[in-house]
Amino acid sequence: MTAMADKLLQEALALSERERADIAARLIESLDTVGEDEIAEIEAAWAAEIERRCIALDNGTTGTTAWEDVRRQIKAEILRK
Repeated sequence: MTAMADKLLQEALALSERERADIAARLIESLDTVGEDEIAEIEAAWAAEIERRCIALDNGTTGTTAWEDVRRQIKAEILRK
């Protein structure tokens, strides 16, 4: 990482959680090089996946997990690395 990038990172880490999330989202968007055709394909795939998951919930073949539990699991996994 360059000195400039490191300085920017340190400044960004000093921001509020909301500001960091906004910056992270915008940075990720800047890396997105997907074309219009691919976007339509991805959206269709997500729509099908959402439908599949809704049906599974309605049928009782799957359940949900509270966000707090998921976040705790993700954090624990990250800290193990």
